[in-house]
Amino acid sequence: MDKLDVKISAKNEYSYPIYIGENLLKSAREFILKHTKAKKILIVTNETVYPLYGKFLCFDNSEFIVLADGEIYKNMETLIKITDKALEMKLERTDAIIALGGGVIGDMAGFAASIYRRGTDFIQIPTTLLAQVDSSVGGKVAVNHRLGKNMLGAFYQPKAVISDTAVLKTLDERQYKTGLGEVLKYAFMENNCGAGEKYNFLEFLENNRENILKRDDKTLCELIKICCSLKSAVVNADEKEQGLRAILNLGHTYAHAIENITDYKKYTHGEAVSIGIKMVFDLALKLSTVTKEYYERSVNLLRSYGLLIEMREVFDKELFYNIMRGDKKVTEGRLKIILPNGEKSVEIRDNIDKKNILSGI
Repeated sequence: MDKLDVKISAKNEYSYPIYIGENLLKSAREFILKHTKAKKILIVTNETVYPLYGKFLCFDNSEFIVLADGEIYKNMETLIKITDKALEMKLERTDAIIALGGGVIGDMAGFAASIYRRGTDFIQIPTTLLAQVDSSVGGKVAVNHRLGKNMLGAFYQPKAVISDTAVLKTLDERQYKTGLGEVLKYAFMENNCGAGEKYNFLEFLENNRENILKRDDKTLCELIKICCSLKSAVVNADEKEQGLRAILNLGHTYAHAIENITDYKKYTHGEAVSIGIKMVFDLALKLSTVTKEYYERSVNLLRSYGLLIEMREVFDKELFYNIMRGDKKVTEGRLKIILPNGEKSVEIRDNIDKKNILSGI
């Protein structure tokens, strides 16, 4: 088992651990009791995850709320169901809410924990690759609004994250590759993360593709640890996205618009992200911020993992652009694009003209 500590620099006294290893769910009770003194625990999960892993969290003091599965349910209506259940249980501020599921469950349970009695203990138990490498780390919690993804939310750090690599074996191929969309993102920004030692993550992904695709436990543990280390270094420096943390949105400005314009039904988040990453590399090549060689290396990496890199349909570009401009990262009317600007490096740009932004669609 590996243990990684996430330290929040804005609150020097506050940190939390990420546990990474195989079959950690068997010891879930031990981890939970170590990080909360809760007398009552509400476990938020969904219809897919509960039959598989609910048995590991059947404690005397715990109750479940089992939600419908899917991004389309990541909304205020579902959030109210969670808070209603917490109120019915009479959870106190010293009790806990646990997220058992993927990124959607983690975001909703975390947001509920952040607003219930102005904040109650929260623990993440991510069950998808995407959640283990990205959404469970860093404290971003939210629900979607009809006008944009994650528009209603907060920054709220968990007490602990428990990432069991064994659960990744039950993911279907599409869901597993959805996580790989977020994984590969880190390879293109490693030099910006300030993680101290460099992991040569781009080379790691190129050299370990076979083991990653066949879900080798040892390789997955290393993969998740690297991703969490890189993201943690960014979060440590910029908890509430005042600057550096925006780089974690590589490909996401396009991706969120893709999800929105298709009503969150056509593409998974990771699929939209991999398409968005290809779009920003197309833009970077057009603007000559990357070489042709690095562009081809990066796009070939996406292809080698079998990731989706092209949309299956054509959208009205004006509508698409207007949706992009509704993104939560727009500041003073300027649309922020995270643009590759060299090998393993990106920059935050808010001065790219509309014509060039649309050229990637």
